Amino acid sequence: MQVRWIPEQGAFANSYIFGTVLVDAGLLPMAIREYKDGIDTIVLTHCHFDHIAHIKEIAHMCKAKVAIHREDAAGLVDDARSLSMHFGARSPGMAPDIVLKDGDTIGGLQVIHTPGHTPGSICLYSAPDKALISGDTVFTDGAFGRYDFPGGSRQALSHSLDRLGELDIEGLYPGHGEPVDCGGKRHIQAARQLMKAGYG
Repeated sequence: MQVRWIPEQGAFANSYIFGTVLVDAGLLPMAIREYKDGIDTIVLTHCHFDHIAHIKEIAHMCKAKVAIHREDAAGLVDDARSLSMHFGARSPGMAPDIVLKDGDTIGGLQVIHTPGHTPGSICLYSAPDKALISGDTVFTDGAFGRYDFPGGSRQALSHSLDRLGELDIEGLYPGHGEPVDCGGKRHIQAARQLMKAGYG
């Protein structure tokens, strides 16, 4: 199945559509409007404001359920966890409809718990498509997400990158920057090497 990229705007993260699932909701609702009738679930890769800023409006517009990992669910109401004050804003102030855990499947995507950037960061994997939507865990330039925010952990992120390195990945679709449709595993291996070299 094709992963549709909706590019980031300013400081706000990329969104993706996979089947009936929208991944992340930092963008303005008008960026999603043309797809709204085909979306029934919104999955948040983590609770940082640049990924959740417009979740309330987009969920209402699409009549969609909202899903997030249980370790990051509090970020939907907690300004410190969401970093919303860095954006001069407040958290959405809502509870998720679906609380995710490692190994769950949602909309044909496997939930992989990849803590490190946040305690509840997840990646979403389609094995048949060899596609990984990676949030801020790993990027296509061989870099990885910051771990110096509240709840971040270098050790946890390193373990998460090692876990992703075991997957068969061609398409890599990160929270920031441009996605790639092939060679995604190379970008993950580069991030693992950067981590092991002591970067950051």
